[in-house]
Order: sequence, then C-alpha cells, then structure tokens
Amino acid sequence: MPESAAAALPLLPSSQAGAGAAATSALRGRRRRRGLRRPRGLLGWGALVAFFFVMNWWMFSRLQDPAARPHFRLRRHPPRSAAAAAAANANANANASLSSLEEVSAAGKGKRSHQVMLTRLLALAAHALAEAETRPEPKDLWKEPINATMWRPCSDRRAWETSEGTNGYIMISANGGINQQRVAICNAVTISRLLNATLVIPKFLYSNVWLDKSQFGDIYQEDYFINYLKSDIRIVKELPMELQSLDLEAIGSLVNDTDVMKEAKPSLYVKKILPILLKNRVIHLVGFGNRLSFDPIPFQLQRLRCRCNFHALRFVHKIQETGALLVERLHGHRPHPSPLEDNLLGHFASKSVLKGNKNETSKYLAVHLRFEIDMVAYSMCYFGGGKDEEEELEMYRQIHFPALTELRKTTKLPSAAFLRSEGKCPLAPEEAVLMLAAIGFKRSTKLAALDFIACAAADAFAMTDPGSQFSSLVQGYRMYYGGGDLPTIRPNKRRLASILLKNATMEWNEFETRVRKLIQQTKQVHDRPVARSIFRHPRCLDCMCRTEN
Repeated sequence: MPESAAAALPLLPSSQAGAGAAATSALRGRRRRRGLRRPRGLLGWGALVAFFFVMNWWMFSRLQDPAARPHFRLRRHPPRSAAAAAAANANANANASLSSLEEVSAAGKGKRSHQVMLTRLLALAAHALAEAETRPEPKDLWKEPINATMWRPCSDRRAWETSEGTNGYIMISANGGINQQRVAICNAVTISRLLNATLVIPKFLYSNVWLDKSQFGDIYQEDYFINYLKSDIRIVKELPMELQSLDLEAIGSLVNDTDVMKEAKPSLYVKKILPILLKNRVIHLVGFGNRLSFDPIPFQLQRLRCRCNFHALRFVHKIQETGALLVERLHGHRPHPSPLEDNLLGHFASKSVLKGNKNETSKYLAVHLRFEIDMVAYSMCYFGGGKDEEEELEMYRQIHFPALTELRKTTKLPSAAFLRSEGKCPLAPEEAVLMLAAIGFKRSTKLAALDFIACAAADAFAMTDPGSQFSSLVQGYRMYYGGGDLPTIRPNKRRLASILLKNATMEWNEFETRVRKLIQQTKQVHDRPVARSIFRHPRCLDCMCRTEN
C-alpha cells in the first residue's frame, strides 16, 4: 500500500483492530470449510453408490452360494381333496404376491450352466418387476387374444330318452388323484349309457402318493349327481342285496386296467364288456381311468361326457363354502358372481359377493406349480439340486416306479439335458417366476397356488405342466364358462427351454419380448382338434354351441 494512502487511513483503537483480525480469521475459516464441503459431498455420494453395489453383489452371491440355500426337498404328500387344500391355504395364500414367489426361486439351484443363467435372469427380473410397478399392465394380460363369445355352454341339452339300465350294474374303482378320478367318473357315466347299464356310485382307490381316504360322497354331492343325470342313466348308491355276496373274480366279472386298453373305442366295450354284463348282471372295472377314447364316439355320448364334467359334478357344501371364502378374499367386491362361480360354489357364490368390501376389488393369478416328488421323479429331469436331488429321486423311483428303474438298467433312456431341451421337463418354480414376470404380471399381483376352485375362478391361470390332468380340467372349465374373459397361460416348454438354455447373455428386454411372443401364441384357443380331450378342449359342437355375432 502506498505510504500516502497508509497515512490517510485513520488509526483504529487496539480493541477494534483485534476484532477486525478475528473477523478476518473467521472469514478465512468459513472459506476453507466451504472449499472442503464439495469434495466431502462427492465422497459421501460415492460411498453411498459403493454401498449399493456391495449390497447387490452380496445378495446375488447368496443366490449362487449353495451353502446359503435350503437343501433339495420336494413336497411328498400334497393334499388331494379340494377341502383339504382350501382349508390349509385359505389364510396363507390370500395375500400372496409375485414377489413372494420369487423367494421360492432361490431354492434348488446347482452349478450347471442353465442354473447360472437363471440366477442372472432372476436378478434382472427383480429390477424389472420393481420398475413395472409404475407402468400400466399389458392390455391383453387378463384377456384371451381372440373373441371367444361365439361359443357358449350347451351340453346340458338332451335329445334322447332315459336309459332304464336294464342290462346290469357297472361298478368302478378309480385310481389316481381327484382329477384322474373325475375323468373316470364321466367315462363311467358314458359307458353306462352305451351299455344300457345302471351305474353304482364310483369308489376311489387309496393311493400311497396322495394318502387320502376320501370317497365320492366326501367330495361331490351324491344326490345332485344322481338327480341331474337321471334323464341320461340310472344311478344307485349300492348294489342290490342279491348281488353283493357274489365273488366277482370267480365268475369273471372283475376287469382291471390291463384288460381294457387306454382310450379304448366304444366298440371294445360292446364286444368285450357287454357279454359279461348280460351273463352275470354285474361287472367291476378296477383301476378304471382314462379308458375311453375321445374320437370316434357318437355325438350324444360325447355330449353326455361333457354334461357330467361341467354340470353334474358339484362339490359338497363344505368345500363350496371354503372355496367361496377363498374367492371372496382374493377377488374382493364384485357386482355379481360369474357363471363359473355359480357352478363351482352354488348358493355360496352370491353370499361371497355380498360379503365383499365394495372399496376393494382386485384380480388374481392362479398358478399350478405341480412340483411334487412323484411327478419330478417320473420326469427323469434334473432340477439343479446336485447329488442330494439325484439320490433322493432315485430312491423314490425304486420304491414307487420299479418298472422305470428296471427299464433304465436295460434301455438307454434320453439324458436329462435332452429332455429339458425338448421341453419334456415340468417348469421349476424359478422358471415359472421368470415367465410370469416377463409377460407383465407385477409384484402386487395376487397369487393362488390352491386347488380346483381357486384356480378355475381366477382372472388368469398359469400352468407349469400342461400335461397334468389338473391343468387340463381347470383349462377346460375356464374355457367352457369363461366366455373369453378367463385366459389360461400355457407355455410351449420346448421353446421356453430354448430361450432359457441357449441365451446366457440375453438382456431382460430381449427375454421379455421373446417370452411375451411365445405366450401370446399359446394363449390363443382354437376349436378342439380331432381325438383331443373334451375335458381340456370343450370348444366343439359336442359340448358347446356356436352363436353368430
């Protein structure tokens, strides 16, 4: 500073000079802190981002760590009856969501290539599901892609006289689960009409897989069944006294499933079964199941089979009441029950609608996982459970499928990898998760992995094993009563396996696009192909009627 200027400045008292120095020091301190604040902020943001990536790495590594996963275990004894399944799952499943199903997918992965890819896709799916919550659902998610209103149920129409059943009595003992037995019942009704015989209320054989002692009257309404079909055939609850003491095996009236081929033509029953019936007045078909063909068969007999399945079999009131509770909790409020709910739930359908909260209405997706040990063992597929899985399934095969075990010793069977590439393996839970996430279902979508009632009444139904009898019956029921508003998701397992196995570096957008295209094609419902099951494909003139729009 020039001396003249310095001289011109007034001299400050010592106290003011000290205050000025302190102020200058404080100003310099604030400037230093202000200069440090920016790099500290950047460091904080950097630490937060690093923490996020570390947590993601830890979570995904847990998915791939075998020690962090539960051991391979399969459900050994699933409940068979609708009442048992419904009561056990009413509260546990009413509020389940797609995010809870994702947790299932963490179980049972091994170190094979397709399982590593699934782990990666599951991680991508988790992010996609989180982002999807703010986006609208695909428009066709809850609808069939084509207009199905040209078909309407009409198998309740009759065009014949009542059969008196004068040629004798037919008894059947049906094996398998409740769905196989349902098919057996309707086949028995049809054969009774064909042979002009009286049907005795069917019996159910005890299964060491299902462990259920339920009989016809424990599941279905006997009196309703008898009265509804009285214009078609004569049905009684038991044999007349004079026939009950007969030794049916000794007189040649005991016919087992080895005597009648699978999907036998009606002519076989006329040639082989009718003579025995006329001679002995009674015949017992043991192990009777899928023993009647779908084509060729007379029109009215086919319609009778549809009438039995879609109209005559009503669940007992206890099952209907429990089913109505499930549907009420899953659906919330609806203005009126659907035709399907009326058929499934009887008078409980209207009660469930009245009880629903008017402020709560929702749709739900029903998933039939069908991943019990009997099916998994019989499939001969590998599901990533390592040595524990292979040993447990082989032990199960030796006990329950000895013929399959012997066949493996003498015949070279396809490898597990080949079966998977050909789409012969049922979908594992994680594969089902990926499929549902890819086609647009959100975390908040309600799930029901329950039984026939909940799956049939769902807004959308996803099957993971299209070959199962349960899936076939549910699909047919929804097709018969749904009017195009109850879509069924049927994956082409061969094409889905190709997507999962051969595209390890695929990004989520590409996976989503390919799966949606796949499902869009399989959601289309066509008229029943020749010789295919009317229980699964009721859209044919035998079961339904066409209407002009």
